Amino acid sequence: MKEFDVIVLGAGPGGEGAAMQAVKRDQKVCVVERHRQVGGGCTHWGTIPSKALRHAVGRLMEVRTNPLLGALGERLDVSFPRLLKTAEGVISRQVSMRAGFYDRNHVEVIRGVARLVDAHTVEVTEPHGSIETLRARLGIIISTGSRPFRPPGVDFTHPRILDSDTVLGLKETPQSITIYGAGVVGCEYASIFRNLGIKVNLVNTRDKLLAFLDDEIIDALSYHLREQGVLLRHNEVMERIETQDDGVILHLQSGKRLKTEALLFANGRAGNTEGLGLEGLGIPPDVRGLIAVDDLYRTPVPTVYAVGDVIGAPSLASAAYDQGRRAAQHLVGGEQEPGLGRDIPTGIYTSPEISSVGRTERELTEAKVPYEVGHSLFRSLARAQITGHTTGMLKILFHRETLAILGIHCFGDQASEIIHIGQAIMNQPPPNNTLKYFVSTTFNYPTMAEAYRVAALNGLNRLF
Repeated sequence: MKEFDVIVLGAGPGGEGAAMQAVKRDQKVCVVERHRQVGGGCTHWGTIPSKALRHAVGRLMEVRTNPLLGALGERLDVSFPRLLKTAEGVISRQVSMRAGFYDRNHVEVIRGVARLVDAHTVEVTEPHGSIETLRARLGIIISTGSRPFRPPGVDFTHPRILDSDTVLGLKETPQSITIYGAGVVGCEYASIFRNLGIKVNLVNTRDKLLAFLDDEIIDALSYHLREQGVLLRHNEVMERIETQDDGVILHLQSGKRLKTEALLFANGRAGNTEGLGLEGLGIPPDVRGLIAVDDLYRTPVPTVYAVGDVIGAPSLASAAYDQGRRAAQHLVGGEQEPGLGRDIPTGIYTSPEISSVGRTERELTEAKVPYEVGHSLFRSLARAQITGHTTGMLKILFHRETLAILGIHCFGDQASEIIHIGQAIMNQPPPNNTLKYFVSTTFNYPTMAEAYRVAALNGLNRLF
């Protein structure tokens, strides 16, 4: 039996954050990873490959529409599999870098499938079949991530039925695709496929896209997806899927039938908790395999913590890393870094992309908070005019009386980068967290960051 202070299950962002935090506090740490390489789903099947693919598609679109290239750009045709290859180098570099983190910090990585025996003991079935027993003096942090939800009755062995993992293995470019599920993954892939000239049906089981976003951003996303040619179908529920040699037919409960060359099932995810032995410890996952935790990321068993996608929303790599850090802080020292994990920004890599932090207009109205809005339209910014990315806006929500920033919402090119300027100011202690910062600060010109000054002045003008 091997003895450690902390055992971490899973080498994705949450596991890495937990392991690095624990080892920096002079703890002996072990990470158990079922896959051959570290990095988790984020690196191998989720964030990194899909965003690298999106970037490649974006560059292809710029070339195709560049007037300087004329007919050459218009004739340029690149297949989906070839675009996917652009992600391979990024994945390789990410794996090498992250493996180096564990090596340099003397964190032992054990390959195999883990099962909890008790609140301090883990059994690992290694690839060659042998079983190794590990003992954690302080406790265990579960960061096993999630996988695409696969409901019964859907034949995912059929080559034309895909999920967000298997779509990365497409061998040819389909002429048409139906995406069932209009969450973040569904919307992102709708943008990717449509920008490749593929006909896209985006089937949404709800009445609007991404309801957690600000309503104005939702409307902008819906408009631009339709403008690009994506066919949106709201309030539709799958009845069954019929497979054929030349395509897939999605039968909807409304009576509609959608036939396309391929179908991407993107309706939710499930936690990777099967076989962990959690039920025997009194930690029963829910029907989607997710683990319930408290504000400190503790499960009902005090020495067992869980972080990342395996606990559900917000299901972001950035959040998982911070959750891992916080869990390790509490497990090792009994405290957590103040403010860590607060006001986590969303980053949605549609085309154009979306990012937001703080509260929405809907939430502020329901809470009866007296707020005002400041807008900056990208088409008015010199930098956007230079780059040609004039679609989008920055929106600042602030308190009418104190001018404190309450929420920031951005839609357009570089939104996920632009948001962090506002996030930094919003998280300052009063009175430094107000709109006045953007009015009294000189921004480089021309830049996209200038949108904050324009939006702040626009908002102040609404008060007088």
